[in-house]
Amino acid sequence: MNGAFYVGATGLQAQQRGLDVIPNNVANINTTAFKRSEIRFSELVMRSSVSEDSEQLNIALPDALSGVEARTSPRIYEQGDLRQTGKPFDLAISGDGFVEVLGPGGQVWLWRGGAFQVSADGLLETENGMTLRALIEVPDDAGEIRIERDGRVLAQVAGEEDPVVLGNISIAMPEDVHSMEPVGQGYFRAADDEQLRIFEPGEQGKGVFVQGSLEASNVDLSSEMVTLLLMQRAYGANAQIVQAGDQLMAIANGLRR
Repeated sequence: MNGAFYVGATGLQAQQRGLDVIPNNVANINTTAFKRSEIRFSELVMRSSVSEDSEQLNIALPDALSGVEARTSPRIYEQGDLRQTGKPFDLAISGDGFVEVLGPGGQVWLWRGGAFQVSADGLLETENGMTLRALIEVPDDAGEIRIERDGRVLAQVAGEEDPVVLGNISIAMPEDVHSMEPVGQGYFRAADDEQLRIFEPGEQGKGVFVQGSLEASNVDLSSEMVTLLLMQRAYGANAQIVQAGDQLMAIANGLRR
């Protein structure tokens, strides 16, 4: 079989995966704290067949390129722009780190921030109903809630002159951020064998909290469009390789007549 078919097919498959990643990034350009994905390509190498003569003479035959493969697309955890909203129930992290929340089954998920609220049980939770793992309880008579840069949650309670500290929110960080798996709606799940490290906000260069702001996605529309055009051209080039291979096969079949 003509090797051009295989080389062209692997290229088409790889570029198709890339064309799937970029539209997803663009579609989430306005999603709070969204982290873009990146596709990576690697060459496929096929070992040349080794003849008896080359084995006896101990000749090392060169590897032959046989196409390209699209590897897993890790997320790029660069900081997005912080946009002030002025809403006290909006929260962002300036710097590295995540907030621990409890998923539907009680498992620990990681959250980069967004809008939060007080649940019917009086606990602080995200707008999607995920309770903060810190289990911060807000009294019924609590007034304005403040979240300081160092993670302290304060509220003005009736009968108290000074704000009361309701609890503290810590910064969580996995050993390898690329091992995390997105579970949707801005939440991530660390790998089963990945241990989370807990920091105080600002400790060892970790992030701090910014109330009244939201983190924008780190998707740059101009860069995504340029990459999309490049991948479209590469897709067309690989299609031409397949077409050229088909033409060569047609010529070879015509020689038999």
